[in-house]
Amino acid sequence: MATWQTTVVDVMKSALVDKVDRDHRQSDRAFLRRRIVVGITLVVGAVLLGVSLSVSPGDNAFYPLTIALAATWIIGGFVSGPLHLGRITFNGSMRRPIITPILIGLAAGGVFVVGGLVVRQIPPLADFVANVLAHATMGSLGLIVFITLLNGVAEEIFFRGALFAAIGRRKPVLISTLVYTVVTLASGNPMLAFAAITLGFVLALQRRSSGGILAPMLTHVAWSTVMVFALPPLFV
Repeated sequence: MATWQTTVVDVMKSALVDKVDRDHRQSDRAFLRRRIVVGITLVVGAVLLGVSLSVSPGDNAFYPLTIALAATWIIGGFVSGPLHLGRITFNGSMRRPIITPILIGLAAGGVFVVGGLVVRQIPPLADFVANVLAHATMGSLGLIVFITLLNGVAEEIFFRGALFAAIGRRKPVLISTLVYTVVTLASGNPMLAFAAITLGFVLALQRRSSGGILAPMLTHVAWSTVMVFALPPLFV
C-alpha cells in the first residue's frame, strides 16, 4: 500500500522530473524566426523592466510601464511561434497540470516568506526588498495585484514558452534560468535576481516535464499572490 510520502514523491516527480512524450519540432526556418523574435523581445523587455522599476513609488507612470512590459512579453511570446499548455501524468493518465502547480507556487511563496523574515534582519538586503515593495504599499492595491499577476502570466508565456523553445534541446532549463536572471538584473535589484534564479529554476523544470507553459504559469501566479499580500507587511 502506498503511503502519503510515496504519493507526494510521485506527484513531485511527475511535476518536476519526469518528461511527458511530445513532438514540438519546428522547421529550421521557423526555429530561426523564433530565435530572432526572442532576441528582440529580450532587449525591449529588459529596457522596459529597468525603466519601470526606476520610477519613484507612487508615480502613476509605473502602471502603464509595467503593463507595457507585460504586453512585450506576451506579444513576443506568441509572435515567436506555437506555444503549448503541456500535460503531466496523474493517477496513470495524462492531464493538464492545475492543482499540483498551484500547490508548488503556494509552497514556494511560503519559503520566500520565511526567507523574508531572515532578510529583514539584514539592513542592506532589507532595503533592496523594501524598494520593490514600496510600489505595492504606496500605490493602488487593486492595480498592483492585477499588474503583478499579469506580469507573472506574461513572463511564463515568454521565458518558459518562447525562450525555452528557442534554446533547443541542450540545457534549456539552465540556460533559460540564467537568461531570466540576467534580464531581471536590469532592474538593478539583486534580490529580484535572486528570486528569478531560484523560482525560475523550478518553473523551468516544470516546463521541461510538462512540455508547456500552463504549469509554470499557475505556479508563478500562486507565488506572486503570496508575495504581494504576505511580504509587504514584513517590511513596513
